[in-house]
Amino acid sequence: MKLLLDECIDRKLAREFVGYEVKTVPQMGWTGTKNGQLLTLAAAEFDVFITVDRNLSFQQNLPEFDIAVIVLQASSNRLADLKPQIPKVLAILSTAIKGQAVVINT
Repeated sequence: MKLLLDECIDRKLAREFVGYEVKTVPQMGWTGTKNGQLLTLAAAEFDVFITVDRNLSFQQNLPEFDIAVIVLQASSNRLADLKPQIPKVLAILSTAIKGQAVVINT
């Protein structure tokens, strides 16, 4: 399973996804790409897009995209605030549905 981390997420979070192929938006050369275009690019190469953008599912028609979206909701996008959510993310990765968003809260 291939995961893409949004550019506003610390790249060090990728280390927490042992056994998965993880890239970041900057690693892909997509920094600054708008959400609609980003989801189109991501869907061609990845299974799951992980972001902290709470508005993404309201701004985009997710069923149009062949990628599952996981939205992390924490007090900030700092690594220390996001790491506690990783067990929940790992637990739902296998059931994430393309074209839908799942919100993970602390």
